Order: sequence, then structure tokens, then C-alpha cells
Amino acid sequence: MEEEGRKLLEEGIRKKLISPGRGELSTFPDGTKVVFHYRTSLSDGTVLDDSRTMGGRSKPMELILGKKFKLSVWERILITMKQGEVAEFTCDTKHTALYPLVSQSLRNISIGKDPLEGQRHCCGIAQIHSHHSLGHKDLDHLQANPQPLVFAIELLEVLTPGSFQLDMWAMTDKEQLDSVPQIHEKGNALFKEGKIKEATEKYYNAIACLKNLQMKVWKQFGLHVALLVLL
Repeated sequence: MEEEGRKLLEEGIRKKLISPGRGELSTFPDGTKVVFHYRTSLSDGTVLDDSRTMGGRSKPMELILGKKFKLSVWERILITMKQGEVAEFTCDTKHTALYPLVSQSLRNISIGKDPLEGQRHCCGIAQIHSHHSLGHKDLDHLQANPQPLVFAIELLEVLTPGSFQLDMWAMTDKEQLDSVPQIHEKGNALFKEGKIKEATEKYYNAIACLKNLQMKVWKQFGLHVALLVLL
């Protein structure tokens, strides 16, 4: 553990153990699903986000390792934790620059909105350097003034690859595209049974999937245009 702590410090991450976990440390192969609660704070203690209260409900975060999550530092710190462990990680600015965009998406999800709503058709780095508002004053300020952040993490569950069904956001582009007709059919079946709420959720998932794929196409198109301008 001391060796892991030294490695983290060299990477600009300081770990403070709050409560030890149980059992052995997982090997965390790609495809592992981790379920955890998080609280994000500024260095002065100001809380930005808390999964226990976000959106008026307590819903833990779920992450599939190896899927290139936008905030890669979360994967880095989670693989140092045992199930049931609680720890605080103070992360240098180089690890937290994309947090405003990640937070905006998580806040959207917590209130049932499209996670990409309010984000422009450009890459994350481009958005950081633009003057586009994220719709939250605290996130706009953080985006304009990048700084270290403190992540308090409680690792609730570690699920091995193949032991769970992938959520939409964790699928590859092809998996998402292939799943849309299936989700739509399930929605139709639920609608015919009079289960309007459940059917609406299926339709929403299908639309969110298509929007996500559309966003990626726009980003690729924008990159191609930029390259053509530079030629």
C-alpha cells in the first residue's frame, strides 16, 4: 500500500484513507464494473457534487473500467481501493481539467436530461478554452479557473466482466446502434401492455443513444473541416 501511495504522489494524487475496505484488492481487468458514491470538493471544502444528494436522490455512480471515461483519474484512483473502502483523493489540476464537463453531464442525468445537453459540437479540450457557459455558475468558474479537486469515494461494489448487463453508455458505437431497434421494440411492447412509464423510458434510451452517436459524428465532421482549413 505504501508503494501504491508513492506512485500516486508521483502522479499528482494524494490519497487519505478514511475507512478500510474488506477482502483482497481486485485486479480490476478492463470491463470491470465499479459502483461507488462520490463527493467532489474544492480545496477550501466547497462541495460541487455529491452523488448522495444530486438530483434530490441518492444514486451511486457506475463506471466500466477500460471504456475511456472522460475523467480518467477516477479509474486511476478506484483501482487502488478495496470493496467497502472510503478514501479521499486530492488530485492536481492536470487530472481535473475536464471535470466541469463531466459534472454537467452527471447533473443532467440526475434530473432525467440528455447527458450531452448544453455541450457544443466540439471536443472537450475545445470547450474548456471556449467561453460557452455550462449552465452552472460554479462549473463555469471552475472551467475558467482550473484547480485541484478533492474526490471522496466510497467503493460499494466491484463486478467482474460478464457478470452484469452493459448499460447503454458503456456500449461501443456499434453495440449502441445495433441495440436501438431492440429497445424500440421493447418500448412498443410495453406501450401495448399499457405500461406507459416503462415504455417512455425505453424510447428515451433509444433517442439518447442516437443523440450520442450523432454528437460523435458532428465531432468527427468538425475535426475533418478543421484539418481541411489547415491544409
